[in-house]
Amino acid sequence: MKRANIKYLVISAILILVLSLSSGCLLPDTETSPPPNSSPTNTASSIDPNWTPPTVENNAPVLPSIADVVAKVKPSVVAINTEVVTYDFFNQPFTQEGAGSGWIIDENGYVITNNHVIEGAESITVTLDDGRIFSVDINTVATDPLTDLAILKIDTENLPAVSVGNSNKLRVGDWVVAIGNSLGERISATSGIVSAVGVSLSVSSGQTLYDLVQTDAAINPGNSGGPLVNMFGEVIGITSVKIAEVGVEGMGYAISSNSALPIIEDLVTMGYVIRPWLGVVLYTVDEGVATRFGLAVNQGTLLTEVVPNSPAGKAGLEPGDVIVSFAERKITNTDDLIQAIRASQIGQQVEITYWQDDTKSTTYATLIESPPPP
Repeated sequence: MKRANIKYLVISAILILVLSLSSGCLLPDTETSPPPNSSPTNTASSIDPNWTPPTVENNAPVLPSIADVVAKVKPSVVAINTEVVTYDFFNQPFTQEGAGSGWIIDENGYVITNNHVIEGAESITVTLDDGRIFSVDINTVATDPLTDLAILKIDTENLPAVSVGNSNKLRVGDWVVAIGNSLGERISATSGIVSAVGVSLSVSSGQTLYDLVQTDAAINPGNSGGPLVNMFGEVIGITSVKIAEVGVEGMGYAISSNSALPIIEDLVTMGYVIRPWLGVVLYTVDEGVATRFGLAVNQGTLLTEVVPNSPAGKAGLEPGDVIVSFAERKITNTDDLIQAIRASQIGQQVEITYWQDDTKSTTYATLIESPPPP
């Protein structure tokens, strides 16, 4: 009897399920449904209902063609190859070859490059863009190591001289092109922008280059001495140095054209650069130097040598003195004094404050014209 009841219950449940499905009914959902006639609440508020987006402008200037710039300048760029006699570990001489770049500033064969490109060279050859090769007479080379500039002359005429631009008008972000004998392979070009102007950079002990143009255009060995040009094809810098360190990218430097031109003029007309001259050899004073030599001050520039009968010698300065002021300018290091002398005039009398042992004194020196190199 119980089995029959269970059987009827099962049959009844099956019938109920079938009727429910056939009538389109679904079993209740486990999620809570919103009550009828309800709508979502809008909590956003307008910032400015009258605002309209800016108009899309189509006035961007068309950049000049870098290919046109290169085509204009490249015939004036030269490859420079040198041979320098050096000595090995056993003091045996051997010839070392070098490569650099230069550019023609005058159609009569005057070529500008860096001093470090041709320094100490026994032989120099210049290869023009048209393939002609010229040997350079060492007697026609003039250099200025202080600014890393040099000029040489090749025996030919009617060369394609490049135009020189005004580097003072450069702005950060201006497009520039570096052209040169990259890696000593051939004349090639790279482009970039002006990253900074008026840069000072210490390149070696006792040598600082001033008024440099920094660029992110790729600078490689062999580019030294080549032109950095603007979009008018004018030389606004002479490629000189780059920072090559791990993690450093795009930091090349060129000597600005405006600071280079007076140097170039002196090299051509005089064979050396005429500057105001004091007649001293300098060394920067810091705490370590002051302690080592027992100096009374830990800033300034130490005189390690005073040329006899020079303005410094006539003013009573001696080796071991420390200059701390020059022409009313505070001197804290060697660069300060070099810049102060450069800013002075030949024939100018300058006031110099210095320490001699434990005594602070003042003297006066009349600057004269720098003597020619030996």
